[in-house]
Amino acid sequence: MTGVTRAEYCVIACAEAWRGDGEVLASPMGLIPSVGARLARLTFAPDLLLTDGEALLVRPDGTTEGWLPYRQHLALVTGGRRHVMMGASQIDRFGNQNISCIGDWERPRRQLLGVRGAPVNTLNHPTSYWIPRHSRRVFVERVDMVCGVGYDRAAGARHHRIPRVVSDLGVFDFATPDRSMRLASLHPGVTVEQVREATGFELTVPDEVPPTREPTAGELRLIREVVDPAGTRTREVAA
Repeated sequence: MTGVTRAEYCVIACAEAWRGDGEVLASPMGLIPSVGARLARLTFAPDLLLTDGEALLVRPDGTTEGWLPYRQHLALVTGGRRHVMMGASQIDRFGNQNISCIGDWERPRRQLLGVRGAPVNTLNHPTSYWIPRHSRRVFVERVDMVCGVGYDRAAGARHHRIPRVVSDLGVFDFATPDRSMRLASLHPGVTVEQVREATGFELTVPDEVPPTREPTAGELRLIREVVDPAGTRTREVAA
């Protein structure tokens, strides 16, 4: 196997979001999270349920293994039995996410997707985030509109949890006393200074930041030959 690419480190980092989740519905949004969820199912998380995004449960190879009618899907969504990995147009230090608009809500500079299901997702089951281009435009001091709910707004929400945020620079979590964002690992070739420069708020950085876990030879083979032989992962992270 040739050297591990940045995209493949991101796949591993996304896959790790579902480690230990057990039998839950994995809902990855984006190319690399989708590759990561399928890899997790094939390796350390065999009980994961994968969906085609509509009404079917599928195996990692895309073949059908079950039916998930919308009513049952909603029961999973509202009862903590789902773990979604969403995108974010903006995210702040406490994990508040915005996918709705940039600028003032009454007269935004740019209209985006809208709130969609972000409030329900974040208040009712674990939600991680995937951000393919880490920048100050995304990692902001304060989001322009709260769609996904962060730790500073989630008091009393039984199933609220943000296991991790993965970007093309590293992995982040909220393992701090005030539940603000912390740098958990760096992808190879990335420095702490680069991450700080690309982040629009003061990030908690440990004295020693470990590298993101490297894929095993078996995982690399699965990524390259089974899960993503067409290399779609490089469309999101080319390095």
